[in-house]
Amino acid sequence: MHYLPAIPRDALRVAFLVAATCALAACAPTTLSPGAASNVRITHNEPGKECAFLGDVTGSQGNFLAGAITSNADLETGARNDLKNKAAGMGGNVVYLLTQRAGQTGGKDHLEQTNVTLSGNVYRCG
Repeated sequence: MHYLPAIPRDALRVAFLVAATCALAACAPTTLSPGAASNVRITHNEPGKECAFLGDVTGSQGNFLAGAITSNADLETGARNDLKNKAAGMGGNVVYLLTQRAGQTGGKDHLEQTNVTLSGNVYRCG
């Protein structure tokens, strides 16, 4: 019979620390990319004819696993930052928000918000 070699205690500690760090990082909101993304404005008002339509964009944060241990504020901030990062990547500086959804996971007695998704139209104005 073959036996697996014993794993040294120090190796187990390192593996646990790496796993814990990754789990905590999954809870952090998506960061805003440096540069143009910080100048993207999200609005509920459709831009006028002085703005050029560039396309559609969707930003999201969370999933059924990491979203359950991420605060609602971090889910919303992460989705907003993801939306701005993608809009800036398209050359836009305004996002006309079309939909805003919060997903929930759980059973009949317990539901929790696990993700946020934002969709909109990207424009280049001024």
